[in-house]
Amino acid sequence: MSQIKLFENNRAWAKSVNNEDPEFFQRLALQQAPEYLWIGCADSRVPPNQVVGLGPGEMFVHRNIANVVVHTDLNCLSVLQYAVEVLKVKHVIVCGHFGCGGVRAALDNANYGLIDNWLRHIQDVRRKYQAVLDSLPDDQLRFDRLCELNVIEQVLHVSETTVLQDAWLRGQEVTVHGWIYSLEDGLLCDIGITARSPAEMDIAYSKIMRGLGPVPA
Repeated sequence: MSQIKLFENNRAWAKSVNNEDPEFFQRLALQQAPEYLWIGCADSRVPPNQVVGLGPGEMFVHRNIANVVVHTDLNCLSVLQYAVEVLKVKHVIVCGHFGCGGVRAALDNANYGLIDNWLRHIQDVRRKYQAVLDSLPDDQLRFDRLCELNVIEQVLHVSETTVLQDAWLRGQEVTVHGWIYSLEDGLLCDIGITARSPAEMDIAYSKIMRGLGPVPA
């Protein structure tokens, strides 16, 4: 598909939206007030707004390879701070997906060049849960479980940022969620790690850890 086709698609989309709601773009230009921040994978098969059926302006989005949240990543942290402190989002959603290429590469110790430095964050997750992964009977189950474990760890990382810690300390209502998306059926699943405070995060994370069995520190 050439870039000309993309412009044609854009014009057709804008015309369709305008025909359905002539004031849509005027309203959208005046303000941005989403209730959600989506931190997800850059995978082209997981378009955030479409997955949850939201239109433009209804969700703030940050995407990177394998939905990783790193405390030294000023890009991600800046998005998080703007979403929480300026936009006042009510929900921060970390959403991974099954079949994630970044997780697969980390699981296999594959070498792709520069991206290997980024994937080391997921390799850290893999090493932390190696005993859990080794206990599974086949490679596909290990792959799926590491996709889930990566989301769990990134949710914990979000909750540990100064942005969320400060927001909760001042009583701001913001909830952090961990979800995963299936490419095979298009459905989202709540992994079960949700929190509105540091105490709730401790409880949710501890519950998941107990369910996994002994996990080395």
